[in-house]
Amino acid sequence: MKKYLIFFLLLILILIIIGVVFLINNTSFLNFNISEQEISQNNFNPTSPVVEEVDLVNLISKQLIVPELYQSGAFSEPRTLNLPEGYEISVYAGGMRAPRFFDFDADGNIFVADKSSGEVLLLKDEDGDNVAETKITVLSDLRSVHSVDFYNGDLYVAEEHQITRLKGIKSDGTFDEFVILVDDLPADGGHTTRTVLIGPDEKIYVSVGSSCNLCEEEDERRAAIVSYNLDGTGEELYAEGLRNSVGIEFNNFDLWSVDNGRDRIGDDLPPEEVNIVEQGKHYGWPFCYGMGIANPEYPDRADYCRDETAFPTYEMQAHSAPLGLTFAPDNSDLADNLIVAFHGSWNRTVPTGYKVVRIDTTSESSETVNFITGWLDENGDIWGRPVGVKFNEQGELFITDDEAGAIYLVTRL
Repeated sequence: MKKYLIFFLLLILILIIIGVVFLINNTSFLNFNISEQEISQNNFNPTSPVVEEVDLVNLISKQLIVPELYQSGAFSEPRTLNLPEGYEISVYAGGMRAPRFFDFDADGNIFVADKSSGEVLLLKDEDGDNVAETKITVLSDLRSVHSVDFYNGDLYVAEEHQITRLKGIKSDGTFDEFVILVDDLPADGGHTTRTVLIGPDEKIYVSVGSSCNLCEEEDERRAAIVSYNLDGTGEELYAEGLRNSVGIEFNNFDLWSVDNGRDRIGDDLPPEEVNIVEQGKHYGWPFCYGMGIANPEYPDRADYCRDETAFPTYEMQAHSAPLGLTFAPDNSDLADNLIVAFHGSWNRTVPTGYKVVRIDTTSESSETVNFITGWLDENGDIWGRPVGVKFNEQGELFITDDEAGAIYLVTRL
């Protein structure tokens, strides 16, 4: 009996030793793989993009149906979005970290800047079911990447400090050449988003936000829109006094922008702005806001604000944080309407924004009208924050949400 007991104890000891050895080896293996993955991300091969199949959240009858993949995220419970009668909304893509501005290629695929992950992604709906089942990582390890613009077969990418071009980009995410066009954008803190847009004059337009809430900038390119030639040469200050014009868009050769006003002078001041931006003009900041009203820090600038600055085309609710803007197609029932995404307030007593609105631009006295609401729910909880808005060639509206990590598709019934 004693002999069997000794044998049994030896067997247990051997099994424990084998288990410890296995755990040690397994841990080393995992650590090696993590290190290898980090190295591969820092030295990406632009001719070998990462492709993955993505499970997605769907909106059915305006209720979000949640796969297990997203139970812990923004879609951990059914959500409701409110639209005008005759419209429906669905989730075109999900599982991103903070999708911001985007554009379509010639085939209708979407290139999107995912700011928090530092990636440019390509989303493809290859079976035509209005869900992008394929996600391709085109670029990674980018610095505060915020916007892209597809033009003549090339993709322009805006990071905090530079503008680059992916020449000859393909529908599989590969491209012929990576070119740095501008490498010295102001990047010393403050607002980090840079929006890149190719104009009808074949110039590159870049909006650069301020470095502060209220100050006089040392670099004239801050709180401004700057233009370049397509090869990155010919830098020119296009317009200034624009505290943070994140969204810029051309319409009938006019450059429109939305501008985020300053903070800390009240819940309802100053108004957010829609501007038609003209070359060489000053739009007030930091000295003024709204219709030529001097900021309390600059009482001696009252005459300058009233007589020498450009006034906004439309004023909107303070602290709504307008980011994306787009014009509805001429052949739609929203023709002549400007669509604006309100990212939402961060420092207002009662939160505001978190919705998509429209403005009828046929009248100078038009005010914002709610188009899509619900990201700020009836309990005051915030589960989504709209960012970018854009119509495709079929007249369908796409909206990015950097809180829920999703892109929505709005269609006409």
